[in-house]
Amino acid sequence: MAKKRGNNEGSIHRRPTGTWRAQVTLNGRRLSFTADTRHDCQEWLKKTSGQIDGGLTFASTRITLGEFLSGWLSSLKPSKRPRTWTHYEQVSRTYILPNLERIKVKDLRPEHIQSLYDGMLDKGVGVFTVLKVHTVLHSALSHAVRTGVIGRNPASLTILPKEPADEMKILDESQVSQMLVAAQDSRLEVLLHLAVVTGMRQMELLGLKWTDLDWVNQTIKVERQLLRPDGEGVKFGPPKTKFGKRSLALGSTTIAVLRSHYEGQHNERKSTGDNWHEYGLIFPNSLGGPIHPRNLLRDFKKLLRDVGLPVIRFHDLRHTAASLMLNHGIPVIVVSRRLGHAKPSITLDIYGHMIPGMQAEAAEKMDQLVTPVMLHPKNGDLLSLESRVN
Repeated sequence: MAKKRGNNEGSIHRRPTGTWRAQVTLNGRRLSFTADTRHDCQEWLKKTSGQIDGGLTFASTRITLGEFLSGWLSSLKPSKRPRTWTHYEQVSRTYILPNLERIKVKDLRPEHIQSLYDGMLDKGVGVFTVLKVHTVLHSALSHAVRTGVIGRNPASLTILPKEPADEMKILDESQVSQMLVAAQDSRLEVLLHLAVVTGMRQMELLGLKWTDLDWVNQTIKVERQLLRPDGEGVKFGPPKTKFGKRSLALGSTTIAVLRSHYEGQHNERKSTGDNWHEYGLIFPNSLGGPIHPRNLLRDFKKLLRDVGLPVIRFHDLRHTAASLMLNHGIPVIVVSRRLGHAKPSITLDIYGHMIPGMQAEAAEKMDQLVTPVMLHPKNGDLLSLESRVN
């Protein structure tokens, strides 16, 4: 009676067709692999034996990447923000599954993934999109490694395109004034005003409620951001980082602008009647609900085009606010806190290049500090460096 093979005991033999076949037993079931060369079979046998030692089960050898991604996304949903999970699902459905869905996870090799990335770039897909695909795929396959489906992450062995520099566009003072004048008497007027004077993120602005505003002390608290404006239901969450929760001082003009906005919203609420959905938002849509970011961006860009201003992203208003503050001598630590950064060094890393004038000022001050003081040999007056040189 033939001896039954145990796990990790493999064999290689040549078939009548001239090809080679490797076989290994796992959980009493036989796994097979066919290749043109004995070397390829040896490599497969070595890889599979290592996976078995790492906890590979027969069931996991049959799972395709499509099946695995579906299960992984389902388990991931409770721990991710809705927008993040939706983004992961869209990336998987649009880019990964059409190309790699049928490949078994255990057979997925770096060259499969590299071919996906290279093909996307050849078709004109942007570098940032390719990098997002890599983030999703690498994360999923890392989970496969942790659960013993595969022994190593093949996405770790790919060559990624270089991330292009993200060009930061800002408006100067006169352009900001032009924008705000053009926005007068529109739904954008106060929203754009507050965006520039505070540097808040877009979703922080859209999540502001009247209860966050302290009229007496002239401050506003950033307590939340808008996560989901519609679809499965409106949802709010904490700011992007733990340092995002902050209290910002507001100037008297901004308070006056907000008071006028409050009165206008009160009148709008009365005229809308039962169609108004009360969320207590400072910047609601025409029915009281959250403004959809897509609609905001559309209206914002139309405003810029109509007055001949550079068409920038809404997020660039945050960069604009930082630039204006730094270039007008507001200390970096204050700017950092208003922006919700963890520490001033982050602010300098992002915006330091936008304040070249401070370099010249620093150079002059250092000259003054290190220049030795000399007295006139006859009358004892202080001599300047220029007079000593001349």
